[in-house]
Amino acid sequence: MRLSFALVLICGPAFAACPAPPDIAGELTQLFEKSRSARDFQQGQSLSNKMWEVWLRAPDDAAQEVLNRGLRKRDAFDFVGALADFDRLVTYCPAYAEGYNQRAYILFLREDYENALVDLDIALKLQPLHVAAQSGRALTLMKLGRIPEARAQLLVAVENNPWLSEAALLAKGAPLGPVGEDI
Repeated sequence: MRLSFALVLICGPAFAACPAPPDIAGELTQLFEKSRSARDFQQGQSLSNKMWEVWLRAPDDAAQEVLNRGLRKRDAFDFVGALADFDRLVTYCPAYAEGYNQRAYILFLREDYENALVDLDIALKLQPLHVAAQSGRALTLMKLGRIPEARAQLLVAVENNPWLSEAALLAKGAPLGPVGEDI
């Protein structure tokens, strides 16, 4: 079993094909409904964490191993290593949205906003209900100075999960706050 993982990780798609990711829309829709009716911050955060559990569930063990390794490298600030792992992941599992979302996050941290936006657009095409990609796209658009688009994107994300910390960017006086309400 370990040998097959190693071969997939080294050889990638030439050795094996990643299975199609399962349809998670129903599971996410239920979590969105629960988050909208959450009674407090603790419950809202718990539901947000459950959303992450869904998005971070890779299509197979080999993909999960690459994703987890990339996340560990990201958390250790090894962005070069993390980027290499997320490149491997999107090559092996091109239909798995989280590979693109994680790679976009690394690109964002490296201030490569144009390429981060490309990956976020792919992630959202693959998984339109990916709230983290929605909010990441909003932040990326904001960094690119595309404020009206950023605001519209963040409003969609907050509609799906009102407990996002990025929601603060929509407050009056905040970078994506209401326009035209100045004194």
